Amino acid sequence: MDLGRTVDYMETRPEFDTKKLAFCGLSLGAAHGPRLVAVDGRFKTLVLVSGGLYDDQPEETDAWNFAPRVHLPVLMMNGRRDFMVPYEPNQRLLFEALGTKDKVLKRYDGGHANLVTRPDLIGEILSWLDKYLGPVDVRP
Repeated sequence: MDLGRTVDYMETRPEFDTKKLAFCGLSLGAAHGPRLVAVDGRFKTLVLVSGGLYDDQPEETDAWNFAPRVHLPVLMMNGRRDFMVPYEPNQRLLFEALGTKDKVLKRYDGGHANLVTRPDLIGEILSWLDKYLGPVDVRP
């Protein structure tokens, strides 16, 4: 509900273009991203960084139950040596369960992401967003 209310508020503000919304989640935010965009159709793309399926999630919040309902472009970025969300089965199963045909899984050297120390990942995310939302207007 909080995400929906946030977008509702953004729609009342002239400084936001809510026709170009992306959801970007990191770690637990990436694990819940599929559920959040599946129930709120206002997002145009989804970026998941160091996400995957987590054990022992209640059915009503488990990304596994929502991933097939995600039909927007998805960029999923995960570390090859992520000890918190390993490729088998956590990353792979979530990626395969996503309902969209427009999805990319990029695996990078390293573990659980720290975007501050990975400017290359930030660049890939920005390129993805430019591709699906268009370039950002530069304001003086």
